[in-house]
Amino acid sequence: MENWIAALVSVIVISLASLIGIIFLGMKKNLGQKTMVCMVSFAAATMLANACFHFLPEIIEHHHDMDEHVIGLWIFLGVAIGFITEKILNWNHCHQATCASHPHTFAKMNLVGDFVHNMIDGMVIGASFLVSIPAGIATSLAILLHEIPQEIGDYAVLVHGGYSKKKALLLNFLTALSAILGVVAVLLIGHWAHDLQLILIPISFGMFMYIAGADLIPQLNKHNDDRKFSMLQVLIFLTGAGLMYFLSLVGGHSH
Repeated sequence: MENWIAALVSVIVISLASLIGIIFLGMKKNLGQKTMVCMVSFAAATMLANACFHFLPEIIEHHHDMDEHVIGLWIFLGVAIGFITEKILNWNHCHQATCASHPHTFAKMNLVGDFVHNMIDGMVIGASFLVSIPAGIATSLAILLHEIPQEIGDYAVLVHGGYSKKKALLLNFLTALSAILGVVAVLLIGHWAHDLQLILIPISFGMFMYIAGADLIPQLNKHNDDRKFSMLQVLIFLTGAGLMYFLSLVGGHSH
């Protein structure tokens, strides 16, 4: 019972990191918009880095018993899920002039990817607390470290995609709560959840690569008129990737 309580408390605390976007609520509209474009650069970097520096090492380390072609199939499925989901969202997206203020598809796609990612984090936390409470706390701290920059980027993507600042904050928090589902799943069904995690990690890798490459980076390429601003985006992109790489070295494999 102590493991349950500790795991749930940890995942709720980590979910609160999604509210870090509150620091942007007081910004003036123009300053905030320019800041958000820069933060989309940060978001694209953290998403790609999270896939390459967190998910990919886990795939290499923990999928020895799985055929390489099967792993490739799961990764492709993640990309396909992203592509098909975006098509469906576009079908249901109105194209009238009065709908210009509606959230863009890439923002909704980010919510889908974030939901799955946070659920996997919850599964990892739950599995760690089944080993011991100290192990669970250590894992939770490692996940919290890489969640903070990720959540800043996610919030920026939602605002840049058309959501109001308050709604973006709320949606980011609600998707973060999917980590609770992951914790409960592991604590209830144990090793079956581990098997599910082995499938979800390569799928999430594919989804993250698709969202960053097909949705976020093209958004950045729309802002190439100002050379200095473009260079700033590149600098922020590299900084975000470097930060995630450093955190992966400090925290180890958290998944």
